[in-house]
Amino acid sequence: MSRELSDHLKYFEEIGVAGVSRDPKWSMRGDNPPKGGHHESEGQIGATSDAQVVSGFSRIDAATETLEDIKADIGPACTRCKLCTLGRSQIVFGVGNPRARLMFVGEAPGEDEDRKGEPFVGRAGQLLTKIIEAIGLTRDQVYIANVIKCRPPGNRNPENDEVAACEPFLFRQIEVIQPKVIVPLGKFAAQCLLKTMDPITKLRGRQFDYRGTTLIPTFHPAYLLRNPSAKREVWEDMKKVRAILQSEA
Repeated sequence: MSRELSDHLKYFEEIGVAGVSRDPKWSMRGDNPPKGGHHESEGQIGATSDAQVVSGFSRIDAATETLEDIKADIGPACTRCKLCTLGRSQIVFGVGNPRARLMFVGEAPGEDEDRKGEPFVGRAGQLLTKIIEAIGLTRDQVYIANVIKCRPPGNRNPENDEVAACEPFLFRQIEVIQPKVIVPLGKFAAQCLLKTMDPITKLRGRQFDYRGTTLIPTFHPAYLLRNPSAKREVWEDMKKVRAILQSEA
C-alpha cells in the first residue's frame, strides 16, 4: 500500500498537482439533466455546433433505456462485424457509474481488457486511474467505455466497418449516462466522436459543444507511457475538466 501511495504522489508531482480538493459536493452527480448545447465561452476554442456532431446518434428514449438494455442488445456473443471471428474473447462493454458526470472514451480493448472484460485495466488503465484520482475522483465515480467493444487482432486500429457496427452502442451509452463532460482518449476516440480527421495534437487543448455536454479530447494514457513529458498537457486538460465539474456542482 505504501508503494502504491508513493507511486501516486510521484505521478501528481510529475504533472504539477499542487493539491486535491476535499470538497465532496462537486464530485456528486447533479439532479438536473444536461441542458441544451453550451455556447462558446472564454477558453473554449473551436466549439462545434450540435448539428455537426450528432449524425451518428441513434434516436432513442434515453429516459427509459438503461445501460443493461444496451448491453443485452449487444449480447454476449455479438456477430455484427468480423471481429467476432478474429480472436476476441468477450465483449468489453463499459464500467463505472451509470449516472457519472464524467465519461472517458477510449479506442478499443487491448489484451488485458479482452481477458478481464473491463476497459482500461492494463498499464494504460492504471495510469488513467491516477489521472482520475488527480482531480479528486475515483474510477467508480466516472464511466469508462470504448468506441469498439471487441479487441482487434494484435491491438490494430479498428477498421471502418467495425466502427460502423459498434459506434451506435457508444452513442446510446452517452445518451443514457448524460455526462457533463466527455474526455475522448487519443486520436481515434476523438475523431470518431467529432467526425473529423484532425490529429489529436490539433484537437487536444480545445473544448467542444457536444449534445448538451462538453467534450475535451486529450492524449491516450498509452501515449503517456511512451511520452511521459506529455503528462503536463494532459494535466492542463484535466484541470479544465475539474473546473467544469466544480462550476456545475
